[in-house]
Formats: sequence, C-alpha cells, structure tokens
Amino acid sequence: MSSKGSIVVTGASSGIGAACALGLASRGYGVFAGVRKPDDAKHLEGQASGDLVGVILDVTDPSSIDAARRRVEDAVPDGALQGLFNNAGISINGPLEFITPEDMRKQLEVNVVGQLAVTQAFLPMLRKGKGRIVNTGSVGGFVTTPILGPYCMSKYAMEAFSDALRLELQPQGISVSLLEPAAIKTEIWGKGTRDAKVLVDDPPAGLQERYGSFVAGIQKFAVEGAETAADPKVVLEAVIHALEADKPKTRYIMGTGAGQRRFLRLLPDRLRDRLLLKALGVG
Repeated sequence: MSSKGSIVVTGASSGIGAACALGLASRGYGVFAGVRKPDDAKHLEGQASGDLVGVILDVTDPSSIDAARRRVEDAVPDGALQGLFNNAGISINGPLEFITPEDMRKQLEVNVVGQLAVTQAFLPMLRKGKGRIVNTGSVGGFVTTPILGPYCMSKYAMEAFSDALRLELQPQGISVSLLEPAAIKTEIWGKGTRDAKVLVDDPPAGLQERYGSFVAGIQKFAVEGAETAADPKVVLEAVIHALEADKPKTRYIMGTGAGQRRFLRLLPDRLRDRLLLKALGVG
C-alpha cells in the first residue's frame, strides 16, 4: 500500500487520532483510519495528503471490528501490518457516587475492552509484519483527578494492559509503547466544559451540595486547559518515534502540565491529595 507499510489508527475522526492519521499518511504510511461515521471517513480522506482510507470501526462492536479487519486484509497484499495505534476513547465525568454502572461499563468498554478486541483482531497481521503497537493512555493513568474518576480508571487499566502486552509480545518481535499525554488541544476540552456545565445547571439531588466545589474546580480547569493545551503534533512525534526508532520507548509523556503530573506521581498520597484539592479550590 505504501513505502513505509500499513498502519491502523482507531478513534481517528477527531483530535489526536485525526491529527496522527493525517500526519502518518503524509509521512508515507498507508493509513487505515478507523471512524464510526461514513461522513468522518470522507472528511479525513479529503484532508489527507497521502495514502489514507477511512474504515468504519466501532471498537465496541465485534462485527464492526471483524469487518474492518477483513477490509484491511483485502487491501494489504502481503497481509502484513506495520503498526496499530489504539487511540479510540471517551471520557465520562462526574462524582463516582453519581456514576451509573451502565456509564461505567460504557467507559471501560470503549477505553479498555475495545482496545483488547481490536488488538486481538489485528495481531496476526502485526505478527506477520513484525509490527508495533502504540496505545493511548494518559497522565490520568497515574495521577487521578476527582470528577474524572471513570476516565482515570480506564487509563490506569491501559497502563496494565500495555505492560502485560509488551511483555507477552516481546519474544515475538512486536514492541508495545504507551502514550501518556497531558493537556493536548482537542475537542475533549469542549466536552469537559459542557459536561461540567450540565452538572452545574441540572445536577441530580445532592450532587451540588456534596461535590459542587469539585465540579466548579474541574470546570475552571477545563476552560484553562483548552487555552494552554499543546498542539496534537507533539503526540504525532511520539507515535512516529514509537513506530520507527530502533529502540522505541515503553512510555512517552507529553503535553502541557506533563512535568507537573510526573512530579505529583512521586509524592506521598496524602501530600498529593492536599495539592490536588488546593488546585481545585476545595477545602
């Protein structure tokens, strides 16, 4: 399909996924960009300056994953895949007391179970191409932010997923790298602001009195984050390194606030708690 080989990117309709799919295509990869809507596929294909094909891929739907795998297999003559970028993800926000089990299942289904299902589907092609796997985690996978508990839980799980997968696939010549982005300029900041507004304007009974200060702090954090977030190209640079370097890193941390999160990671729990609560204006 291309001189650099073929790569599958999930969650490519917007944000990090779209930026990386387009960037990899311009660099010479044959990109299969996983999206959920035909219009998103057409939009991406129209923007691409290289070899990019939009593929309908819902990571929570086994039949959609199977259809995407068959489409990629049919398009790649030797059946070899050079890369899989597991990037699909969502963020469900709110105090854990008010998160429904259904919402929690949805969060984990998209951000964790879906990554496993897609990896399993494309692993034979990756094995044939001695390919590489890149997973999108988050700094929220090692420092938890209140109100973002479900999202952080899913990203903690991606840490374990990536560690286990890296160890299991290393003898087979397949490397696994985990991205740990901090604030990146994507649509997620607008969603975070909207979610926080809903929690303020139409809260369930008891939420505002118990968690109102947390929600206000997260709302302020989302607004400020949208203004200072790093360009998605910093993630693209990490993905390229993970795919092309002789010795790819096991973890890549990038984005606005990454250094601060790395520092918080090292602190004792109680001290970290105090600093986070102070930053959110709680207490």
